[in-house]
Amino acid sequence: MRKLSAGLVAVGLTLSLAACGQSANGAGDGAAKGDAKGGLIGIAMPTKSSARWIDDGNNMVKDFQAKGYKTDLQYGDNVVENQVSQVENMITKGAKLLVIAAIDGSSLTNVLQKAADAHVPVISYDRLIKGTQNVDYYATFDNYKVGVLQGGYIVDKLGLKDGKGPFNIELFAGSPDDNNATFFFNGAMSVLKPYIDQKKLVVQSGQTDFNQVATLRWDGGVAQSRMDNLLSKAYTTAHVDAVLSPYDGISIGILSSLKGVGYGTAKSLPIVTGQDAELASVKSIIAGEQTETVYKDTRQLSKVAVQMGDALLTGGKPEVNDTTQYNNGAKVVPAELLQPVSVDKDNYQKILVDSGQYTADQLK
Repeated sequence: MRKLSAGLVAVGLTLSLAACGQSANGAGDGAAKGDAKGGLIGIAMPTKSSARWIDDGNNMVKDFQAKGYKTDLQYGDNVVENQVSQVENMITKGAKLLVIAAIDGSSLTNVLQKAADAHVPVISYDRLIKGTQNVDYYATFDNYKVGVLQGGYIVDKLGLKDGKGPFNIELFAGSPDDNNATFFFNGAMSVLKPYIDQKKLVVQSGQTDFNQVATLRWDGGVAQSRMDNLLSKAYTTAHVDAVLSPYDGISIGILSSLKGVGYGTAKSLPIVTGQDAELASVKSIIAGEQTETVYKDTRQLSKVAVQMGDALLTGGKPEVNDTTQYNNGAKVVPAELLQPVSVDKDNYQKILVDSGQYTADQLK
């Protein structure tokens, strides 16, 4: 009887451990395969100050709920402590999966250890979560290509390939605590730097290093203040011909600064790039102010995150197309990359209106 009892205990223990299985980060896909279908999904977004994050959150709520899941959508107001607290609360509420667009990609190590201890898998959404093993998958766009599109647009519009120049350019980058910002900047500089080296593009401020041109929290007001300083110190007589801007909110701040000293009236506006095709910036492009934006269809990105999450929670295998590029300092995170598209006055109708992103009335 002792031998039989011991055997039954061992079998029971083996079955119990199997039911608690482990995913790539130690988070459970045992709960996933059992009671997680239809469970609670925690969705942590960084801020409501950008329309794109509101759309991202709403799209994921709709898409997860369409598959029968419950959702808890929270916005951190760009305050790291808020987001950490929100994620902790999601774990306490019994979330079966976390989808997180980090405010600071390096700030979540401790709370994601709690997620791993509770067997909760994690999807990093658009911004790579850094410095932890406890992230399973990454849903994003080809961020390096975003910068290539921005830099390439400037080169094409200035006619640099045709030998025109020199032209004056100033450089802006995104937030230094967002891993994407370096991808955007490096992609753009892969195109622009050869012309800077040839002096076909001249940075009158001399500020070309990422740390010199970064914009904390992607804040348009911070960008406007920096542009004010650049104009007063380096452009009292020179004309700004182009500005590399990584994001529409930054672009709006840059344009406000430029218009404040006569650009757009007494002087022609420079080429100003952007990203996210936010409504205000698309209207600005149509009005002939901002020149370009990079469109990332976040409706599709939401579907990628939901596909990953549903697969994790039902014992499937999430689809990925990149297993080498996104090293977060603790592991290479498997990723699904979507393709961005450059948009300007010539193609916004086809890309944004015909696709249903905006209606013609919204753009009036």
